Amino acid sequence: MYRLYEVLQVYGPAIKELIHENFGDGIMSAINFRLDVARQPDPDGDRVVITLNGKFLPYQW
Repeated sequence: MYRLYEVLQVYGPAIKELIHENFGDGIMSAINFRLDVARQPDPDGDRVVITLNGKFLPYQW
């Protein structure tokens, strides 16, 4: 799981910007949140598919 943490550290700011771009100003909630990990077969070696599924909460001004 350390590598997942590393990926989120590196790509977290870009993911946040994509959320803002697609949904507006807000966050993905971690209260009602799911994280799924799946294997995807690939001829060059199996791949890991990670799905972060959280509710979008707009900022309240």
